[in-house]
Amino acid sequence: YYYRNTDMNKEEQLFNDICPYPDSMFHEKMEHLVKEPGFEHAVKWVLPQIDFQEFCKELLQVQDKETFQRKIMWPFLEMLAAKTTSGVTMDGVENIDCSKAYTFITNHRDIVLDTSFLNLCFLRAGLPTTEVAIGSNLLIYEWISDLVRLNKSFIVKRNLPRAKALEAASELSAYIHYAVSDRRQSVWIAEREGRSKDSSDLAQDSLIKMLGLAGEHDFHDNLMEINLMPVSISYEYDPNDYLKAREFLLKRRNPDFKKSQRDDLFSMETGLLQPKGRVHYTVGNTLTDELKELPNDLDKTSIARDVCQLIDCQIHSGFKIFPINYIAYDKLHDTDEFACHYNADDVVGFERYIDEQLAKVEDVPDLTADDMAYMQKMMLTMYANPLKNKMSASRYCRK
Repeated sequence: YYYRNTDMNKEEQLFNDICPYPDSMFHEKMEHLVKEPGFEHAVKWVLPQIDFQEFCKELLQVQDKETFQRKIMWPFLEMLAAKTTSGVTMDGVENIDCSKAYTFITNHRDIVLDTSFLNLCFLRAGLPTTEVAIGSNLLIYEWISDLVRLNKSFIVKRNLPRAKALEAASELSAYIHYAVSDRRQSVWIAEREGRSKDSSDLAQDSLIKMLGLAGEHDFHDNLMEINLMPVSISYEYDPNDYLKAREFLLKRRNPDFKKSQRDDLFSMETGLLQPKGRVHYTVGNTLTDELKELPNDLDKTSIARDVCQLIDCQIHSGFKIFPINYIAYDKLHDTDEFACHYNADDVVGFERYIDEQLAKVEDVPDLTADDMAYMQKMMLTMYANPLKNKMSASRYCRK
């Protein structure tokens, strides 16, 4: 899957089923997209006051992905941030060298907005935006696939038979190496498949093994060449918290429970449109120096394990901790260890928030008091875990 030659168009054709649409196809794909009833419905759902026909005319004047992100997505994301957050901020931007491309790897909180707000921070800072990995399971309709590929996303194929899964992993790895090493285009990928339901974020070694599949060298050097850079994402409130608590309950009742496509779509809508409080990104440092220091005799499994630990340490250390995280930790552990970080009003507000969120769980039959207590415990766990992991990182991670 990996290659080195000067015929970039030929190389891009190797990835034409997963890569972002080339600018040469942008107008054609946009013409098709604006005619899709599903796209019209989604735009009017998110922007109820919009003149859709005028909006389509504006879209059809755009000729490439960069212009689309700057003229269409940037104002939209600023509007969304103003409407649904108490501010989107970033630390560590000075760690990014504009002359280099990176593989940004983050914890995963929101299906849509993790990278949307990351790119918003990059746009504000005058930095290039990143291409985005998105699971094929989320591309429920063809128009969604078209939209994300017009917006610099590439596809991670999911739910494949074992043989096909290995082939898809090799293709994905090769594309990431091609984007970062050959095109000098940064990419983003979450540290694990799917969001961490309890907000205890841990990197998945299978992801690291995938990233090292492609390249011209051994596994260790293949990882070196794509400039892995951890980034922490902290949301004050997770709009999907009650949906995650509901899923925990349904899995407790039936271990074989699986979410439907409709569940995924509703999670996307909820995360997009509901309040999130403060949102903060902390850009870490590339793992280049740490990778250089790994012993030469490590096998692939050991390298992947060590890289996961390095990612976890940076991401956990970079979390921004809000008063509700301290409150949740103290409530969960029946202590007042962190009482100096919040006041009585904070506690009342957080308790009201938890009650209001759990009241939204209406479609689960025969809810008992025990069920409600279990979901409340899981929600406290979600908000306590970022603090718990940050404390662990401060004790065990190398400075």
